[in-house]
Amino acid sequence: MTEILSGLIDVALQPKPGETLTRQLCNALRQAILSGALAPGYRLPSSRSLATQLGLSRNTVSAVVDQLAMEGYLLLSRGRRPAVAGTKAGLMRARPASRGMAAQPRMSQWARRLSRADWPILDDGVPRPFQPGLADAREFPHDLWARYLRRAARGRPASGASEVNRPALQAALLRYLVEHRGVRADARQVMILPSAQAAIELVARVVLDAGDLAWLESPGYIGARVALEAAGARVCGVALDGSGLAIDGRNDQPRLIFVTPSHQYPTGRLMDVARRQQLLGFAAAAGALIIEDDYDSEFHFDGRPVAALQGLDAAGRIFYVGTFSKSTCPDIRLGYVVVPPGYVDLFGRAQRHAGQLGAAPLQDALAAFIEDGHFAAHIRKMSRLYRDRRDHFVRALERAAGERLRVVPPSGGMQLVAHLRRPTDDVAVVRQLRDAGVTARALSPLFVGRTSERGLFLGFAAWNEREIDAGVDMIGEVLRRIAR
Repeated sequence: MTEILSGLIDVALQPKPGETLTRQLCNALRQAILSGALAPGYRLPSSRSLATQLGLSRNTVSAVVDQLAMEGYLLLSRGRRPAVAGTKAGLMRARPASRGMAAQPRMSQWARRLSRADWPILDDGVPRPFQPGLADAREFPHDLWARYLRRAARGRPASGASEVNRPALQAALLRYLVEHRGVRADARQVMILPSAQAAIELVARVVLDAGDLAWLESPGYIGARVALEAAGARVCGVALDGSGLAIDGRNDQPRLIFVTPSHQYPTGRLMDVARRQQLLGFAAAAGALIIEDDYDSEFHFDGRPVAALQGLDAAGRIFYVGTFSKSTCPDIRLGYVVVPPGYVDLFGRAQRHAGQLGAAPLQDALAAFIEDGHFAAHIRKMSRLYRDRRDHFVRALERAAGERLRVVPPSGGMQLVAHLRRPTDDVAVVRQLRDAGVTARALSPLFVGRTSERGLFLGFAAWNEREIDAGVDMIGEVLRRIAR
C-alpha cells in the first residue's frame, strides 16, 4: 500500500492544466479505491502525515478526506486514521472491463428505426462549397440583429415565465405568410419550434401510428423519411412527373403525405395548380393529412413566388412547415408549423411534452425584426444575390464539367441538381469530392428504392463568385480523374 501512496504523491505533484492539486488528489484516491489498489479496511496516513508527504497544506488534505468520506469511499471514526470503506458499507469496486466486453446500447424500436436511416451527416463544423441548404451568414445584418436580441433580453420578465409560442411572433409571422405565401390561418395555429425538422418529426409523432402508410416524394427530403420511419410509418416513395407528385393510377390509402410543392426537394420543380387541386382531392377522399414543407421558396427568381398549397386547403388537412435558418442565417435556429385548426390544442400539448420549444428572447427579437420590415427586406436582397449566384454557378459548371454534368437551372431556392451524363457511382463521387474539400450530396440516396438516376445535389447560396469558381474547378478535376 505504501507504494500506491508513493505513486499518488508522484501524480499529485504533477498538476494538469485546469485541474487543481486538490481535485487531482481526490480523483487519484478515489480511483485507487475503486480499482482495489487500496483494499477495504486499509487506513490512510493521518492528514498531517499525508500533507507532509504531498507538500500540501493540512487543510487541503483534510478537505479531500472529508469529500471522499461524504461520497462513501472512506470511513471516519474519532481518534483513528481514515479507513477505506468495505462492501459492508455499500462500496462496489470497479472491475476493469476487458476489450470487447463493453455493453451494447439497448435501443427501442424508435431508436432502431432511426439508426437504420441513411441520413448523411455533412456538417463537421467547417462549411465547404457546395453544402446544400446553407444561407450566406456573411450577408446577414448581424449588428442590427444583435440590437434586437439585446432589446428582447432586457425586456424579459424577472420571473422568466412566458408562453411557449410567443404571441408577438405568431402574429408577425402570420402577417408575413399571409402576404407573401398566401397562407390562411389564425395566429393560434402558428407553432414555433427549434427547426423545421423538429416540426416534421413532431407532426409525424402526433398523427402516425406504427404501420401507417406515408407517402414521400421520390426523390425527396431524406430528413422527412427519417422522421416518418422513426414514427413507425411504412414509407412509400411516389415518383414525380413534370407537374409534381404523380398521383394518377394510385389506389393506396396513405395516412400522411409529405410534399414540397412550391420548390420540390431536390429537383426544384413546381407543382402546378391542377396537380395541387388533384392532390387535395385525393387527400380528402383517402382521409390523408399533408405536410407541406416550404423550405426555401421565399427565394424565387422568375416572377413572384407561388402561393402555398395550404392557402387552397379548405378542409384543414395541411401542416405547413418552414424555417428561419435558411432565410436568415444558420444560427437563428427557429422553425415553425401552421397546424390545422383542429390540431391547435393537441399539438400544443405535444410540443410541451416533447420539449420542442424556441427560446423566448429569440422569438421576441425575431417578432420585432419581422414587424419592422427587416426580414422582408433581407429576403428581397438575398433573392437578388442568390439569383446572380445561381446564374454564375450554372455557367461555371458548364465551363468546367459541361460534358459530364447536365444542369437544369432552378427557378428559385438555394441549391440545384447536376445530373451525371455517364453511368457513375454518385456516392463514390461525393466521397472523392469531400476528400478534395468540396461538399455535395449524392442524388441516388434521395430516392425511395432503387433508381438509375445519378447526380450531385449542390448548394450555391452561401458562396461568392470566387469561391464558386474554385469549388467548380475542383468538381471538374475530380470528374476528369474518375473518367480516366
